[in-house]
Amino acid sequence: MGPFERHVFVCTSGTVCPIEARSLEVHARLKEMIKSAGLKTRIRINHAGCMDQCGHGPMVVVYPEDIWYCGVTPDDVEEIVQSHLIGGTPVQRLIYHPLQPGPNKLVTK
Repeated sequence: MGPFERHVFVCTSGTVCPIEARSLEVHARLKEMIKSAGLKTRIRINHAGCMDQCGHGPMVVVYPEDIWYCGVTPDDVEEIVQSHLIGGTPVQRLIYHPLQPGPNKLVTK
């Protein structure tokens, strides 16, 4: 085990996720909730570069479980924190199911 029990990455790069999909808000809310729950030394929340899944975001990935979430909104963060990060049960309705391995970018306007 590394220095953290879980490491959470939020795609905040490019123009789609941070601006149109509100991933910066998702990231900020995750950090806020982890801090207020007293988990800052156990769970690390980081910005991530492009995950090659543009159009499915905001994307949130939780390690070591390798759980990928898609379409996450700031309103979904509390459920992810309570159910998965604290309770150990991934949020099934948000789990990402890519069509194929590798890039799965959707064409955006």
